[in-house]
Amino acid sequence: MSRDGVWHRCHPVFSIFVGDYPEQALVTCTFNGWCPKCLVPHAQLGEYELFPLHTQRSVIDGYHLADQDRCQFHRTCREAGLKPIVHPFWETFPLANIFVSITPDILHQMLQGVMKHLISWLVDIFGPLAIDAQCKSIPPNYKILLFPKGITILSHVTGLEHKKMCRILLSLIVDLPVPGGLDLSCMVKAACALLDFLFLAQFQCHTSDTLSWLEGYLAAFHNNKAVFLDLGIRCNFHIPKLHSLLHYASSIRLFGTTDNYNTEQSERLHIDLTKNAFCATNQKDEYAQMTIWLERHEKLQRHSASIDWRQNHLQTIWTWTPIRPPCVHAQSIKFAQTPSRKAVSFPDIFWRYGAPLFQDALADFIVSIKNPDLRLHALHERAGNVLFPFRTVWVYHNIKFTAPNDAQEPEIVDTVHVQPEQRDKCGQIIPARFDTVLIQGSGQSKFLLYLHQGLDLSNPFSGYQIGQVHVVFKLPDSAISEVFGLHDTPPKHLAYVKWFTPIPATPDPKHGMYRVSRLMENGHRSASIIRAETIICSIHLVPQFGPVMPQDWNSFTVLELCNTFYINPFADVHSYLTFTQ
Repeated sequence: MSRDGVWHRCHPVFSIFVGDYPEQALVTCTFNGWCPKCLVPHAQLGEYELFPLHTQRSVIDGYHLADQDRCQFHRTCREAGLKPIVHPFWETFPLANIFVSITPDILHQMLQGVMKHLISWLVDIFGPLAIDAQCKSIPPNYKILLFPKGITILSHVTGLEHKKMCRILLSLIVDLPVPGGLDLSCMVKAACALLDFLFLAQFQCHTSDTLSWLEGYLAAFHNNKAVFLDLGIRCNFHIPKLHSLLHYASSIRLFGTTDNYNTEQSERLHIDLTKNAFCATNQKDEYAQMTIWLERHEKLQRHSASIDWRQNHLQTIWTWTPIRPPCVHAQSIKFAQTPSRKAVSFPDIFWRYGAPLFQDALADFIVSIKNPDLRLHALHERAGNVLFPFRTVWVYHNIKFTAPNDAQEPEIVDTVHVQPEQRDKCGQIIPARFDTVLIQGSGQSKFLLYLHQGLDLSNPFSGYQIGQVHVVFKLPDSAISEVFGLHDTPPKHLAYVKWFTPIPATPDPKHGMYRVSRLMENGHRSASIIRAETIICSIHLVPQFGPVMPQDWNSFTVLELCNTFYINPFADVHSYLTFTQ
């Protein structure tokens, strides 16, 4: 019935079947271990070669024999490599093709299939001790799941955990020596190709170029997969889920992006709509109780959405959105209304927040705001005469970034943690955490003034810099006018940042990751104060472990103890778009 009350006759067309591999084999009547879409022989599943699809018409003609000659029916099914199923449900659908309707499944084919195999192969090559030791020294980040005990001891690993493992997988192996002295490059290329394929396959928008890249990454894996045979990790690649990657590009061209038919969403809904609803019942006559529980929750959600819509249209919330580089998604920076700590003294900032140059950097920043045209040498001279009419500042321990979504309430998509060592309610020590960020160069710090003197216009990252935030603070309101005078837009939130070297124009040719190092100046780390609004997003750096990792490195000390880092392009899809060629 349409909205005007008129009933219409509809003829839905069966076009897509969403399911994991056993369900795909069941619905297409194919045997386990064979492709449910094409006629590839089992012994050639591991080859990079496309085979013709099953012909729907000839298959149906064979199944029509079920009501005639049963012996001929079984013989025909056996010759076609299909199970002798009597009248499958799709047999009478006039416009359907069950073999074309089988779609990619990121959750079971990639995360719980191919990537699970890849992780086990790499663990077999390098050993669980080496993999877990480096896994324990991965720095924290909002987009990264830490594995403090390693990844090899986990059992019953979920698809989400495999997805989080893939985000740090490449950084765990790039510096490890291969047993037997074999060349590491082929193995890294094979792992990179599968990771690239995984991220590209999850894009929510595709072009002919991205689909050609998708096929190119799969070809790159097949060109380098022989290294696993040489090391004795595999004797063949007769894996149906690996073969299924050949059909991804054609399915995306036919049915759109993979988020339209990924079983990850239905698995999530199974928890929300079934398991949680069942737990709310007394497990007696549960169906009726679950129905009432779900109906009430849907009404509450609609009521909450209506209230949010009314509030957002009655008042306008002002947010400042900085300029973004082309590959970074639009998002708004957000600070808490009240600071995490009030009246933090300069000695506290020095010792607890690791900011020894805080007062010098603040003096430089104040002079650069009031005199933006001063040269670097004159800037230092005037900064030496700055007197602070305050001795404490308000400090914030995190910065949040929000982005619009389908709901009225903006979604938190990123968080930068800036907090010193502290104790929880139980007296346990919480280690200090100072995240690394990507900063848009505004030319308002002494470091960026120096950096922009030799700006390389051929570098796509010119004007952007990586820093480690140690303090996010705000000056006392009573002192802002006295410090900045009659400035039109005095800065509200500031950040003390320790710098890394500029992002190079080209990545490391071995693994495609960009390398940066801690920037030193006069024997200590170069640091300055910037407007907090110039921070674009958090960025994940992984240490260059080298052949032997120092024993004192861990997730919360490695940013201070290691000198050289790689930019992790697999932290999330936006990092992938920004830091991959």
